[in-house]
Amino acid sequence: MDSKTMFNLTYGLFILTARNGSKDNGCIVNTVGQVTSQPNRISLALNKSNYTHDMIMQTKEFNVSILSENSKFETYKHWGFQSGKDTDKMQAVSFKRSDNGLVYILEETNAFLSAKVVSSVDLGTHTLFIADVTDGAVLSDAPSATYSFYQKNIKPRPSSAEKKKGFICTVCGYIYEGETLPDDFICPVCKHPASDFKPIE
Repeated sequence: MDSKTMFNLTYGLFILTARNGSKDNGCIVNTVGQVTSQPNRISLALNKSNYTHDMIMQTKEFNVSILSENSKFETYKHWGFQSGKDTDKMQAVSFKRSDNGLVYILEETNAFLSAKVVSSVDLGTHTLFIADVTDGAVLSDAPSATYSFYQKNIKPRPSSAEKKKGFICTVCGYIYEGETLPDDFICPVCKHPASDFKPIE
């Protein structure tokens, strides 16, 4: 394994992929982090409502493709704004398979990691997976897309004509129209809670 792969792992945005039987799937996550270097382990917190969650629960394996600053908003829409339950997300996507047989994404990424789950913790709405890194490679020298970079440079800003009264999801940009946002509201697009919404100014 190329040890430099880990240098590209940051609090940012990633395409998480898994496979169960003949079905490949993936989603956008921003909750991957290195927890130890000896052994080389990462953590992943994943919402239980994501189709990819159930695949990982069954197979105990996943890949993480680290998105770069070259990534486009259309990529986030493709992986994050639709469900693999009723969409084949592998269509029109450039990918390879790592030694574990799982997909990693070639375009708009700078590295990938393969991981095998060693333990999991039930967090209520999410599961926290702790996994051994089994493989990885640097794919480009483009900087990793941090969450901050995504917010400032990739996610489109609404035009003045599109502004509505309500609340906007700070993760994906979904707009909830209304005077008040219910405390138990869950974003229908990215599955983040009401605490990740802010009033539209």
